[in-house]
This record gives sequence, C-alpha cells and structure tokens, in this order.
Amino acid sequence: MSRRPPQRRRRPGRSRRQQQEDMRLPAVGIAALAAISLLVMVVNWLIAHWWVLVVAVLVLLLGGLGWWQHRTQRAQWQRVRTRALRYGLRQLDALTHRQFEHAIRDLMHRDGCADAAQVGGRGDLGADVKATDPYGRRWVIQCKHRRNGDRGAAVGTPDLQVLNGTGRPVHRADVVVMVTNGRITRPGRAFARQQRLHLVDRQVLAQWATGSRPLWELLGAGPPPRRPTARS
Repeated sequence: MSRRPPQRRRRPGRSRRQQQEDMRLPAVGIAALAAISLLVMVVNWLIAHWWVLVVAVLVLLLGGLGWWQHRTQRAQWQRVRTRALRYGLRQLDALTHRQFEHAIRDLMHRDGCADAAQVGGRGDLGADVKATDPYGRRWVIQCKHRRNGDRGAAVGTPDLQVLNGTGRPVHRADVVVMVTNGRITRPGRAFARQQRLHLVDRQVLAQWATGSRPLWELLGAGPPPRRPTARS
C-alpha cells in the first residue's frame, strides 16, 4: 500500500478582533496627533492675542467677586430679618397648627438655635420642634395651637403627661417645653412643676414673640449649659 504524504498544517489566520485592534491603533494615533496640533494652534493663537486671555481672566474675576458680594449681602439681610422677627398674638391665633409650629421654630432660630427644626407630624412622639440653644442644651417643644386663643380648650395634665413620657426618655431633651397660644389648667401647672416641664402660655408667648429676649431668659430656671459660650 502506498502511503499518503503528510498534510501540511494551516497556519491559524488572524482573528477579526485582532484585525480591528490593528486598525484602531493608527486611528488613535491620528486622533492624538490632531488633538496635539489643535492644542498647539490654540496656544499659538493665545500667545499672538494675549489680550483676549487677560480680558477673560478679568471677566471671571469680576463675575466671581460679584457673586461673592451678592451671597454675602444676602446672608447679612437674612440675619437682620431673623433678628427682627416678631409675631403678634393675633397673627399667631390666625395660623394653622402646622404654621404655628413653624413660627415657634423660627422664633427659636431667632434666639440663636441654628439647628431649630419643625418635626411635628404623625408619629412625632410629642415633639413638634427640636433645637439646640447656644449653650448646647437640647430643647424639645410641643405646640398646642388654639384658634380661639385663651377662649379655646385649655391644655391639661393628659397633654403634659404625654410630653413628659417622651421628652427626656425618647428625645433626650435637656429642656422640655409646652407652648400654647391658649391657657393651661391649674392641675397641669402643678404637674409641670413636679416633672420639671416648662410652660409657655399665652402671656409668656406674647412676651417672647413680640419681644427680643430669648425664651430661656423668660423661663428662668433651667439646666446648666453643656458648653461655655460668650453668654455664659
């Protein structure tokens, strides 16, 4: 029997992916060369027209300075408006309950509580406003708005019991306050004294909202400051 000659092995051809990569390299080089050429042209143009660059820098500087001045003036006006914040009792009576909470928040912010926040709503556990005063003390405030003012339903012991049960144990408050534009019952006042709760009724609210003294000065006794300040 005659033997067949051995078959030559075919060299593996280049895959399509390899061919695409080989074509991509020159394209990348051409693009890089074009980018460098364009950059050189721009630089040469700017060197020849240097005044354009100077004008652009001046425009940017003036624009940035104007923006900074506007921002600074706006912040100053906001501080002035905050310090000048006043509410009359009739204004407060005409508010909704949520608006009343916002007003109490704004008054706390006016007094220097930068983090004053309205947190009242479903599931608030007795806290409508929270704030930290300049002495580092944490305030938790519950608001009871009465549209009829002192002729509305008085805040009684049950409301204060709810606040007392959550103010310190849940919210970790240093100062727990009940604020109302109405009245507080005599038993409620007795309970508040026993539990070290602070009360802001219609008369105290009028002094606070229409004046300029911070609430802690009007309430008198309170816990010691947590941190020293210029006021302490």
